[in-house]
Amino acid sequence: MQELLLFAINIHNSHKATYNIIVHSFCRAINVSRRNLATNSCKTGNPIDDCWQCDKNWDENRQQLADCAIGFGKNAVGGKKGKIYIVKDPSDDAINPKRGTLRYGVIQNAPLWIVFAKDMVIKLQQVLLINSFKTIDGRGANVHIADGACIVIEDVNNIIIHGIHIHDCKRGGIGYVRYTPTHYGWRSKSDGDGISIISSRHIWVDHCSLSRCIDGLIDAIRGSTAITISNNYMSHHNKVMLLGHNDNHKQDKNMQVTIAYNHFGEGLVQRMPRCRHGYFHVVNNDYTKWEMYAIGGSAEPTINSQGNRFLAPDNRFTKEVTKRENASEKEWKKWNWRSEGDLFLNGAKFVNSGNESSLLYAKAMSLSARPASLVASMTKKAGVLICHKNRTCSSIN
Repeated sequence: MQELLLFAINIHNSHKATYNIIVHSFCRAINVSRRNLATNSCKTGNPIDDCWQCDKNWDENRQQLADCAIGFGKNAVGGKKGKIYIVKDPSDDAINPKRGTLRYGVIQNAPLWIVFAKDMVIKLQQVLLINSFKTIDGRGANVHIADGACIVIEDVNNIIIHGIHIHDCKRGGIGYVRYTPTHYGWRSKSDGDGISIISSRHIWVDHCSLSRCIDGLIDAIRGSTAITISNNYMSHHNKVMLLGHNDNHKQDKNMQVTIAYNHFGEGLVQRMPRCRHGYFHVVNNDYTKWEMYAIGGSAEPTINSQGNRFLAPDNRFTKEVTKRENASEKEWKKWNWRSEGDLFLNGAKFVNSGNESSLLYAKAMSLSARPASLVASMTKKAGVLICHKNRTCSSIN
């Protein structure tokens, strides 16, 4: 419209313009405006989604996704530039996986971009150990990892997990599990996390839907860092996300995790996330009525909360977003926890602590926060998307 207005002013000031020139230029301006509207019609303000979701040919350009990561996990390339590996068989064998199964793909040494030929439910015999430089891309199929052991990312790097339903995860049993084509090892009983990140870096978990696991939905421990957890939909769970192994594990002091554009939905109790030691950027997430608290921690983590929308539960005793553990008030008042630009609804409140100087939050700053008033539009497609060839992806929620 600004183009049209400027054009009209120019025409008004020019006595030499002919009728044909006016009509031609006016129509051209309208067409330019229409093209701009069409180009921007799929934009939501979510920089990850706006990077790739406008492309109707996403299926032919799958690896473009690897260029869209932001935050501390922005350098996670996954299986970019690797071959496409197609999962055709939902069965699982923890020691001798068959070609065409998910486990066979993730244990390969070469980079792979792993996709699915059809809808499937994969019930894992044992935890799925993923080798470095892998992308698990569920777009175009309805893929569930459920009712068995789930995903472990351990001592590896450059992993992308996108578009997978992960739920009802059980504790993996004691036994042998293969982790490369030539090696397998003995595993003790697992915790029952949906995704467990152990001593790994450059990890990106995006657009997954997670619920009802035995332990955490996503945990990152033992020196893991350079992680982004984004655009996920989490629901119906107690201990949602643990970041940091324990209060005495000083290896986690350099952990950096971005938690962005997620929807923490119905039926969640606590740990969204629970942090230890490191640096955590919690930005532009949507929180819906937690049962105990939303963001907690111990062992002096730095927590930078920006542009989130916090809708408190109706219970007047659980309005507070934050919870400090294993420390006296005198001690935790020194921890650097701040809320900046957050939106608080239904009596929600965030208790700040530490020094307010922005310099202290440099290591907990991974991207620019947008206004909390835009959180609804930025997170409306959180979780697994419905994706069809030659069409843009839409929300399942």
